[in-house]
Amino acid sequence: MPVAKGEAMDFAGKAALITGSGAIGGLGHVTARVLAAGGADLILTGTDPERGAQVVEDLRTAGGESTATVRFVTADVTDTAAVQQLAADAGAVDILINNASVMTFAPTTEQDLAGYDAAFAVNVRAPFLLTALLAPKMAANGGGSIVNVSSTAAGLGMPGMAVYGATKAALESLTRTWAAEFASSNVRVNAVAPGPMRTSKVIAALGPDMGGMGLTTALKRTADPAEVARVVAFLAGDRASYVTGAVMPADGGRTAI
Repeated sequence: MPVAKGEAMDFAGKAALITGSGAIGGLGHVTARVLAAGGADLILTGTDPERGAQVVEDLRTAGGESTATVRFVTADVTDTAAVQQLAADAGAVDILINNASVMTFAPTTEQDLAGYDAAFAVNVRAPFLLTALLAPKMAANGGGSIVNVSSTAAGLGMPGMAVYGATKAALESLTRTWAAEFASSNVRVNAVAPGPMRTSKVIAALGPDMGGMGLTTALKRTADPAEVARVVAFLAGDRASYVTGAVMPADGGRTAI
């Protein structure tokens, strides 16, 4: 879903690092489009430089006359050294969106330890390191905003998603602690918890109807990624200047019923 004319938020003069943004049709890519429409300079990350180049080209094409810059940094965030290098390459940013995620689907009795370790490395350790490294730079520049992408799985008992849900619950706990730790430095920290969303990755895994997951929501449908990306962008921007420590559902009422 493209960004409608006239609804773009103002991110002019701000630099944003969005992890897990190197694939067309993913939440990171769509969030990058929303921020680019508002004039943000973007640093995108992923593990595939060819796919990342496609995202960069898409954003530059969509940007039209925008003077914002966009670049892609190849980074495997399962690797601690790579995360540290990413933070160094990014430099001082105003916005950090911790979006990279490993989704595991397995009953607890069948969950392999390699998948367990990868999920915690990407979903918890990488955001922890990036926040620890970049929040002080934000503070030195007068403040900033960090948005963590969680999931409704953090608060619901969903069979087959024990590991994934646990990583997102940890990320929500970190969100609240970081909000308290960095408030005096004018660094806001919030999270968005999407429900069933039609990203390219999920459709590839579950099919076009996503296993009927949309019917579990109050709105009886799945989300276009742009509907969630706008919530991420709102929390990232100055319109949410009095919001910190919040976990905002963008789930079609899934957790309300």
